[in-house]
Amino acid sequence: MRLSHAHEFAVVKFARRGDAPLNRHTLELWLRSPRGRRLLALEERELKRVLPDLFGRHVLQVGSWGRGDSLLASSEMLHRAVLGTVAESGAAALTEPERLPVQEKSVDAVLLPHCLEFSRSPYPVLREVNRVLSDRGRLVVLGFSPWSFWAWRQWLGLRYRAFPPGARFISLGRLSDWLELLDFEICEARRYGVGFPWTRPFSDETGGPARFFRGWSECYLVVAKKRVIPMTLVGRVPRAAVRPLIGGVSVPGAHTRTP
Repeated sequence: MRLSHAHEFAVVKFARRGDAPLNRHTLELWLRSPRGRRLLALEERELKRVLPDLFGRHVLQVGSWGRGDSLLASSEMLHRAVLGTVAESGAAALTEPERLPVQEKSVDAVLLPHCLEFSRSPYPVLREVNRVLSDRGRLVVLGFSPWSFWAWRQWLGLRYRAFPPGARFISLGRLSDWLELLDFEICEARRYGVGFPWTRPFSDETGGPARFFRGWSECYLVVAKKRVIPMTLVGRVPRAAVRPLIGGVSVPGAHTRTP
């Protein structure tokens, strides 16, 4: 059963404890932790399945997650760049996700790896991504689910020690609504997670006992594309052929004049 937007907003607002942006210390602590390493390796595999199918010349990662451009390693595009939000994270440059130093419609694909969770204004970030994407651009989002065991622990004040504080858990339904407002069409939505320390990572197609935990997956992956409205050039409507008023139509009662 899907909750209403009001209930979703209440859950997300309740989950925003701390509301602290990602920084170098918290990111390094997470990437060095066993669970952080497992999640990063899993997300690299998930992106390896998705990124090679995205075509174009320029792919851009917005947000510091992972090490350098390791998440973009499977992309076959000519140019790859990372605009980070954390100093010394291996990014090409630092930026504010709400104001990207990128020209309009100049990027073919954008990756947001857990960028929205640590942004002060998630929707303006999506709006800015929409600005820089080309008309046939693709957007890939990695997000934390508010229905996962990690989220429940955060709500109860039992946050996993190495997990970065202040994460804003955004539901897949709310993200879908935001993308709909920006004229994006979702091509794929997929859940995945590392599970418990004694279990293997799982995703939507995982069978066996792990399938019972898919509803509480820690993360999700969304691939969306911009809707392109075709432009039809309308020229002048050709006028209908005008029949001659005299000589082409015989008028009843009319007499032909003879010389």
